[in-house]
Amino acid sequence: MTDWALAAGGGDRDAADRFVRATYGDVRRFIAYLSSDAPGADDLAQETYLRAMSGLARFAGRSCARTWLMAIARRVVIDRRRAAAVRPRTADTADWQTAAERAQPRHLPGFEESVAVVDALRRLEPARRQAFVLTQLLGASYAEAAAVADCPVGTVRSRVARARRELAGEWRAQPAQAAPKAG
Repeated sequence: MTDWALAAGGGDRDAADRFVRATYGDVRRFIAYLSSDAPGADDLAQETYLRAMSGLARFAGRSCARTWLMAIARRVVIDRRRAAAVRPRTADTADWQTAAERAQPRHLPGFEESVAVVDALRRLEPARRQAFVLTQLLGASYAEAAAVADCPVGTVRSRVARARRELAGEWRAQPAQAAPKAG
């Protein structure tokens, strides 16, 4: 993958295409979990690749290309959050929340579980969520996650362990639905 990035930086279009195809799924999933915006993940992934492609000529290969790309994706999400924070949200209906809920798919296999997982991940502190998603969902090594987060490997290990404890505690704390009584 790093070889493709280096070749793409030298102008090899085929290598650039291979690099994007090999990394797009991971980048999109990382962005979706980090931003908690699955529908907007494609736009953010495109922004990530625009930045990456414009910087490939400067990529020296000192780290894995995947790690370098994930760091760019992280900055794209941060930049989008900063931009959104300074702009007010608008809706063309008075009851925007009901309209948004009606637009969501329902009654799909695993839908409730997916919503529960996304909600639980969203409640994690952002640095813990990032470390957890990178290592546990995307399969990045702790070293790669540390490079993306720009922190020591031990910090990533600690964040992942705390995220696991928080998630497990949250699911244990939820009461089980009681079975209906016969009678």
